Amino acid sequence: MITLTSASPANLSVDALVVGVTADAGGVRLLGDAVPAALAGAITSPGLGVTGKADQVVRIPTGGAIAAGVVAVVGVADPADPESLRRAAGAATRQLTGVRTVAIALPLRDADDVAAVAEGAALGAYGYTRYHTPEPNQRAVEEIQVVTSLARSAASKAAVARAEVIAAAVHGTRDLVNTPPRDLYPAAFADIAKQAAKGLKVKVTVLDEKELAAGGYGGLVAVGQGSARPPRLVKVVWAPARAKRSVALVGKGITFDSGGLSLKPPKSMETMKSDMSGAAAVLHTVLAAASLKLPVKVTGWLCLAENMPSGTAQRPSDVITQRGGKTVEVLNTDAEGRLVLADGLVAACEEKPDAVLDVATLTGAQVVALGTRVSGVMGTEAVRDSVVSAAGEAGELMWPMPLPEELRAGLTSQVADLANVAGDRNGGMLTAGVFLKEFVGETPWAHLDIAGPAFNEGAEWGYTPKGGTGVAVRTLLRYLESA
Repeated sequence: MITLTSASPANLSVDALVVGVTADAGGVRLLGDAVPAALAGAITSPGLGVTGKADQVVRIPTGGAIAAGVVAVVGVADPADPESLRRAAGAATRQLTGVRTVAIALPLRDADDVAAVAEGAALGAYGYTRYHTPEPNQRAVEEIQVVTSLARSAASKAAVARAEVIAAAVHGTRDLVNTPPRDLYPAAFADIAKQAAKGLKVKVTVLDEKELAAGGYGGLVAVGQGSARPPRLVKVVWAPARAKRSVALVGKGITFDSGGLSLKPPKSMETMKSDMSGAAAVLHTVLAAASLKLPVKVTGWLCLAENMPSGTAQRPSDVITQRGGKTVEVLNTDAEGRLVLADGLVAACEEKPDAVLDVATLTGAQVVALGTRVSGVMGTEAVRDSVVSAAGEAGELMWPMPLPEELRAGLTSQVADLANVAGDRNGGMLTAGVFLKEFVGETPWAHLDIAGPAFNEGAEWGYTPKGGTGVAVRTLLRYLESA
């Protein structure tokens, strides 16, 4: 829970008071005057080791100098940058485990700064506890107070309400990504979508394997046919009256990716529960759009399948017919995400939205090109650039990438309209985008490859935990708000 307060930070009865410092020419500089001079001097003294660097959080007992028992000093890289404030607030709440109530007293100039701090703090206060009970010192922060002289302004109150919706969407996405594939399979995912939509004016429709076959969804059927747990296509619609625009979101939802008969090495399978991150982001983006009552129609398409090897699995050299009639020669069954997305893209474009965005943990080549924190965005130039701009405003790292025409020749098949992989592995992220382009026609479109950023295998940072990150939700929502 997040609340606003204009009370004196020194008088707040919370477990921890968060204050900020920034690196200065002479050492570190305390931001604001939230604590008495004596305590401020201790915070900035060289012997304490406070550096002002991003993500550093140092706890200092207050000894009764203020009402809070502990001051948590967090580094703020640039106090004038909302993302620096967002990251600092998130770093503080993420590291203050075992602390139930926190007040955050960072310098806030306007409602945008209030929004950044509230959002970051909420995003940092996350823990995935479905399968274990954390020790008391591991429990996430429960109550957050944001200290600001703007506490009574309507804009600040609206910013906090929006931050809580965004955090719920990101946390819901993280929870899905972190769920083991034993418990999250296509039918289970579909049930979760229906349950999550209750109480919102969101319509959920589910196509099972028989309906998929009858509807010509050859990609979903082929990818899912190796599993005992069959595929699903889930359509989630927020359609407000007098919607200004219509946007379709298509999410890759491979609930576990073994690679199929083109089997992955065992080590590469360990994080493949996260191969449904795109579908999770799409689901919770639609639900958040409904919660925020955005004046735009949003249709989510969750393309759900489990890619497993078995006697019924698709084989390399099989030819499948996608929704819409295009045929694809499957040369590598581990390039399955583009097959389910192709079906979803065609179905989405049939409804003639103003734009369609797909989100997918699609290629290892994305990680090679951009690393584990930066997503690649391809597609129609105007939509691609709008998505990248939205990402910048939301605080997510995304980079525009091209779709070179010459890469299409690599997808030539001797027996089908195109092959699912090219013989040349160079530029694999771009080639995957070129493949998807074949299924959108003239519809304005963008493809977000979130393969690396969707699942954090490294150290925690800012408001980003280990495991599922919930990437793309904030960007998609910002894009919809500006649509």
